Amino acid sequence: MYANESFGRRLRLGHLSRHGGSGLLLVPLDHAVGAGPLRSDGDLDVLVAQLAEHGADGVVLHKGAARRVRPARFRDLSLIVQLNASTRMSADPDAKYPVATVEEALRLGAHAVSVHVNAGSRTEAAQIAHLAEVARACDRWSVPLLAMMYVRGPAVRDDRSPGLVAHAVAVAAEMGADLVKTALPEDPAATARIIAGAAVPVLAAGGSPQAGAEAVLARMAAAMRAGAAGVAAGRVVFTDDDPAAVLRRLSAVVHDRTPAGVR
Repeated sequence: MYANESFGRRLRLGHLSRHGGSGLLLVPLDHAVGAGPLRSDGDLDVLVAQLAEHGADGVVLHKGAARRVRPARFRDLSLIVQLNASTRMSADPDAKYPVATVEEALRLGAHAVSVHVNAGSRTEAAQIAHLAEVARACDRWSVPLLAMMYVRGPAVRDDRSPGLVAHAVAVAAEMGADLVKTALPEDPAATARIIAGAAVPVLAAGGSPQAGAEAVLARMAAAMRAGAAGVAAGRVVFTDDDPAAVLRRLSAVVHDRTPAGVR
């Protein structure tokens, strides 16, 4: 049961879940602002078409990127518009600043919006204030809100510390988020406790694919077994030579609860 129960919000949340009662599989594609072009060919529309065909429930895009995708792609795929950003060139890459509004997202046809917060960062106060401001606008327009909550900052030694992750998840719920994406602990028992204690559904962040797709798939499968409501994984998909193949395996993990996906 979601915390915010207006009819419009329920309608849009229902559209996010293409596979009924199974888990939610989101593919964030908002990385270009932070780290540069997603793929060397630059064809975002083709990538989104593959995601729609092979099991994704929704994609996260910045407003300009959304305009480069054919509207027909969203017949069977939800659009989540990212509302804040930062670049790795910044003096403080953990800082996030507003780049779009809920109203802009609605004009694009979005089904939901997303805000990234780095709890523990030097600009935490501004980021949480922005999350709260977006939550107010989401209440006004009955739009679901995904909070991407990470524990990052100069004093953070373990960004997957169970206590810190649980705290970040609680902040998102208290500010009015409907869904939370976060980097969950490696310990399945700690992950299960965080999810059980969360006031809103928790999505497991895919994280860095440097260890390989197999490692990411194993972590996502463990998170689903621990009770995660789904997965939000981007880099492991779009950096692969065969994004469709990786996505099919993620879909098996999330929608079919297959332990390590299918080949």
